[in-house]
Amino acid sequence: MFEKYFKLKQNGTNPRIEIIAGITTFLTMAYILAVNPSILSATGMDQAALFTTTALASIVATLLMAFWAKLPFALAPGMGLNAFFAFTVVLGMGYSWQFALTAVLIEGVIFILLTIFNVREAIVNAIPKSVRLAISAGIGLFIAFIGLQNAGIVVNNEATLISLGDITSGTALLGMIGLIITSVLVVKNVRGNLLIGIILTALIGIPMGLTQVKGFVSLPPSIEPIFFKFEFANIFTFDMLIIVFTFLFVDIFDTLGTLVGVSTKAKILDKDGNVPRIKQAFMADAIGTTAGAILGTSTVTTYVESAAGVTAGGKTGMTAFVTAICFAVALFFSPVFLAIPGAATAPALILVGLYMLEPIKQLDFSDFSESIPAFICIISMPLAYSIAEGITLGVLSYVFINLISGNFKKISIGMYVLAVLFILKYIFI
Repeated sequence: MFEKYFKLKQNGTNPRIEIIAGITTFLTMAYILAVNPSILSATGMDQAALFTTTALASIVATLLMAFWAKLPFALAPGMGLNAFFAFTVVLGMGYSWQFALTAVLIEGVIFILLTIFNVREAIVNAIPKSVRLAISAGIGLFIAFIGLQNAGIVVNNEATLISLGDITSGTALLGMIGLIITSVLVVKNVRGNLLIGIILTALIGIPMGLTQVKGFVSLPPSIEPIFFKFEFANIFTFDMLIIVFTFLFVDIFDTLGTLVGVSTKAKILDKDGNVPRIKQAFMADAIGTTAGAILGTSTVTTYVESAAGVTAGGKTGMTAFVTAICFAVALFFSPVFLAIPGAATAPALILVGLYMLEPIKQLDFSDFSESIPAFICIISMPLAYSIAEGITLGVLSYVFINLISGNFKKISIGMYVLAVLFILKYIFI
């Protein structure tokens, strides 16, 4: 059935590879099951209910990606967007979490409309090849940086912004051990190397006191306290407009960047260099966001950690299907999955960062009108800690550099439109 529906042989894969890839993707993003409830509960939302809702929203959106778009990408409530929801909209601006959920619902509906009328697809097609290649590399550095942070190998420093953590003890030491183990597995070309690396690192964390399993089975809490809780009293306000636009902007370009970058790595782009079935992928994202708002969580988006599964060989929707199944299992075995420390998944993310750099070989570094904007896009993603901002700065620099240099024919109408919108975004938000 899976072979017929997902065309595994035609895509150069098989069930075993897809299963390993799906589990690998899940393990690298399972942290969201603990982090999302922790962040959103600061607004007064029920933390136990948020755990169940986070898993359910991820399952719904990822299944849509699996069976509709047939692509190996997983979705879940997005990091950064959940912080904006909690700390800016609710705690900063003083609105209720019900009001914030209403903003997410409106954003999801707008996303559906934008997808139906091919607006999001047009945005992707407007971006030049050099910036698309840069997106993949930028995501690589970004995801590696996340891994280094999760393990405590890189830490905050007031003087230099970041610095090396204490790699002789604690999570940083476990992360380094895991990185060496996983790297050896990669060098030896062991099947499922990233997944095996995560499991071995987590096991090593047990005697170190970093992997703590507190039970095995638990029933998922009820979502009743946060299900279908909207507040429409203040939707016709300037604040609502700004909030919805911010959610829209970040989600559009985070998803766009992830789809383009990870598809490039997976080598599943069509002959014109476009993501196959991108409209269906965008629709899965849009419906996922709408469903997530109804269930009671912040914006759902395509996860950059999907690159870990792609690196493990995943190429079809079966990878996403397996990831969705893992989220379903996690509902009942949350103590086991939540016991895996960030240091255990960090090595996989760091090495995926290396793999994501591969498409940059296609960039013509001698053509500075292409390579400078690409470099700005690449370096901005990890340093600004945002895929969306990296794309924004890459597009703006491409337009300005080529416009002032007299290379008018290289700039499409779509790029001019994007540049104007990005400038307005920086002026007013």
